[in-house]
Amino acid sequence: MKVMLWNKFTHSVNTCGGWRKALLRAFMVFRQEGIIGVRERLSFFTRRAKTSIAYDKWIHRYDKWTPSAEKKIRSRVKWLVQKPLISVIMPVFDPDLHMLEVAIESVLRQVYDNWELCIADDASSNPAVRELINSYVRRDQRIKAVFRDTNGHISRASNSALALSCGDFIALLDHDDKLAPDALYWVAETIINNPNAALIYSDEDKIDASGNRFYPYFKCDWNYELFLSHNMISHLGVYRKSVVDQVGGFRAGFEGSQDHDLALRCIELLDSSQIIHIPRILYHWRSHERSTASSSHAKSYAQIAGIKAIQDHLNRTLRNATAELHPDLPFYRVRFMLPSPPPLVSLIIPTRNGLPHLKHCIESILTKTDYSNFEIVLVDNGSDDPEGLKYMESLGLDKRIRVFHDSRPFNYSALNNEAVKVANGEILGLVNDDIEVLTPGWLSEMVSLAIQPAVGAVGARLLYADGSLQHGGIILGVRGVAGHSHKGISPNDHGYIGRAKLLQSFSAVTGACLVIKKSIFNQVNGFDENLAIAFNDVDFCLKVRDRGFRNVWTPFAELIHYESKTRGLEDTPEKMERFECEVYYVKRRWGDALLKDPAYNPNLTLDDEDYSLACPPRREIL
Repeated sequence: MKVMLWNKFTHSVNTCGGWRKALLRAFMVFRQEGIIGVRERLSFFTRRAKTSIAYDKWIHRYDKWTPSAEKKIRSRVKWLVQKPLISVIMPVFDPDLHMLEVAIESVLRQVYDNWELCIADDASSNPAVRELINSYVRRDQRIKAVFRDTNGHISRASNSALALSCGDFIALLDHDDKLAPDALYWVAETIINNPNAALIYSDEDKIDASGNRFYPYFKCDWNYELFLSHNMISHLGVYRKSVVDQVGGFRAGFEGSQDHDLALRCIELLDSSQIIHIPRILYHWRSHERSTASSSHAKSYAQIAGIKAIQDHLNRTLRNATAELHPDLPFYRVRFMLPSPPPLVSLIIPTRNGLPHLKHCIESILTKTDYSNFEIVLVDNGSDDPEGLKYMESLGLDKRIRVFHDSRPFNYSALNNEAVKVANGEILGLVNDDIEVLTPGWLSEMVSLAIQPAVGAVGARLLYADGSLQHGGIILGVRGVAGHSHKGISPNDHGYIGRAKLLQSFSAVTGACLVIKKSIFNQVNGFDENLAIAFNDVDFCLKVRDRGFRNVWTPFAELIHYESKTRGLEDTPEKMERFECEVYYVKRRWGDALLKDPAYNPNLTLDDEDYSLACPPRREIL
């Protein structure tokens, strides 16, 4: 999709007249983008040499609770126009007494003071548990407790705690975890700034028995497909109590995934704008031998309950789909079903003088694809290779293939826009001619997603020839415009919190293999033909997103992408000049949206595609 800025700069130095020409190109950037553009490029060169910062050092620099930070937050609390009551719900059963004490103390130490702690002890066998809880009830009138006569497990215990609550919002806290001191302040501020908010969640990390923080999860904003893959809300989860009451609270029989089940039932009543993400670590999840924070296998029953919860949600929302365990991760996979008969798909493949790759591409589609109802619209962009022309002529014997000739100068956007006009399918598949099919179900998977309500473009998992990842979704803002998520990781690498192998939404997916309804393609007027080669897919997907559709990436459609083998690299002054113009065009159109990707997190870097920590984060630092 793009060429590394560093490669372009050094190429200018080495082949375009040395440093004088390189400086001239820098001056051209200055004329186009001003001093900010030049600074962006220079800072990129210096950042390349920096290694990823360790999380403990990152905490010390950007997330440490200091007296000055506390003073700043206390001052803000005083100026809040309102102070919503937040009920912290804590089910308790035979906890480690020290960990329980730490959990309760973390609520008492909240800078925001309008809270209540509702504790339900689920008939703990250790009498000291009741004694400890009662000591806190006597200490602070905001702490309430109920002691159940019989053990009913976590869902019933949570409902007992919920019955004590009086707040408009409830926050969930496990009996051995810990809240950050400013957690409830940020929740209260979010409620005030978003009056319609009904479900709020934050980033989280883990904490060991010694209090050391590790394994942070910096989450994206609300992402429905990712939420079907795993419980991305989890901690700190905050719910409008009226919504929780409406769905009937926690359900027995879903223990281990009761929070996931609750959230699934709540989101069915909400608009996506009512689900708000706070990009801060507000919750520390205790890691010990019995916790799921320590090992996903510690509570395997939770995964079984998770499948049940997701399947129930799919059934309630009338989606023809099945939930199952993920083949490689302790998460989930949802398979959406195709209608019978499946819709006609028009696979549009532009090509020029690339016979070996084109032949490999066409044959892999014809022989390896298990989806039967498709046509291939092959767009020849001025080929003059006799063997290639002869091969394309032979393809006309296959009723599934039509060949069109378009001899204009190469413009990816224009070629596809023109081909769509003659496509017969209600579903479009945009495919590069250097693609090779790996998984027979690739098209079935992508089409099954593309036909879902509110889904726009669907992207595939594309690999380099050596098996490393080429495309895992597009992250906006990386090195200025956009980059491929997890680019270059090995086949066995699951990526950041499994995201290299989980179904999820992204702001954009690559045009090298993209499936979308023809009606949506036409609704956004196709590709912008001002973007002949670079970033036309990013621009297209953002137009789709702006119309209210979700762009989805699936890891279950795998293909090899022999990237740029047909068109070649950006290795001439003319190509580099065109590339710079397209960069400027996209930046001018989308502006700050490129730096605020809802499928990413401001605590993660824009210097690379590896989800390493941002230094500094793109959020306020106390």
